[in-house]
Amino acid sequence: MGLLGWLFGKGKSDGKAGATASPRKKLKVIDVVKRFDLRRRSGQGSMSKVWNAYDRELGRTVCVKLLDKEKTTNFEARFKGLNKPSEGEICLALRHKNIVQTYDIGISKEGEPVLIMEWIEGVGLNFLIETRSPQLEQNAFNYLIQLTDAIIYMHAQRYLHRDLCPRNVMVTSEGVVKLIDFGLTIPYRPEFCRPGNRTGTADYLAPELIRRQATDHRVDLFALGVTAYEVLTGGLPWERAASSEETLRRHLHNDARDPRSVRPGLPEPVYRFLEKAVRRDRDQRYQTALEFRDALRAIAPKSQLVMPGSGDSEGE
Repeated sequence: MGLLGWLFGKGKSDGKAGATASPRKKLKVIDVVKRFDLRRRSGQGSMSKVWNAYDRELGRTVCVKLLDKEKTTNFEARFKGLNKPSEGEICLALRHKNIVQTYDIGISKEGEPVLIMEWIEGVGLNFLIETRSPQLEQNAFNYLIQLTDAIIYMHAQRYLHRDLCPRNVMVTSEGVVKLIDFGLTIPYRPEFCRPGNRTGTADYLAPELIRRQATDHRVDLFALGVTAYEVLTGGLPWERAASSEETLRRHLHNDARDPRSVRPGLPEPVYRFLEKAVRRDRDQRYQTALEFRDALRAIAPKSQLVMPGSGDSEGE
């Protein structure tokens, strides 16, 4: 099957989670104050607030995510008439060891979408990069392979993450990588990949996304490549600019920095891998997450090829 056939599901079963639209179900009302003991705020995104909480109904510590209803409505409006599943519905559909588990969804009495997810004891991949952690040095390929497994699964389920970056990746205290934050995730179908919808984090946006061209799964692979570059060198392929506009301009017009200029002494196989992973021309990058993972495995130290809970990825 050719790339376009794989891209739009031709010749494959449409039984995967993102293959066909389903009617939006009415969300149950959740009394946040009554159901949860909100212990502490654990973070805030551009479209949400997050708490560590005790769920009196489930009898366990969970992560409670409240979405900003106005910003969520504005984002969903971009897909008017396309019957896009909500973030909560997408999260419930994803079941993989390297993706944060969602237990329940609903809507608060104030009209805010609510997601109840597993509480992850661990740190962000961005923190490990920024602190130059020895933990990251010893597990860099291990973590990247696990993250790629999550993307393999998502693409097989016909979803694009669209905001893959180190701050959306957690590493548990047991060394298990967890992909989080599906606020910008879309079904992987032609109507959602049309030109014009540019969303994501500037440092990780593929040139075709910046140009507002029609997109495909390779926007996630570009972001994965930038993340791998950052993990393995400690820096970004394009130096962070003072403005997001300048960052986007550099992605469009400048080739990525030679990885060896960021981390001298980088082994040749690692250099070749990173150079290909962040090419501006999507036809010259790795074409699937499976290919990306195979390339990682080929250059990884043997000590990092055995991952926690290792086994074949679901959905391949």
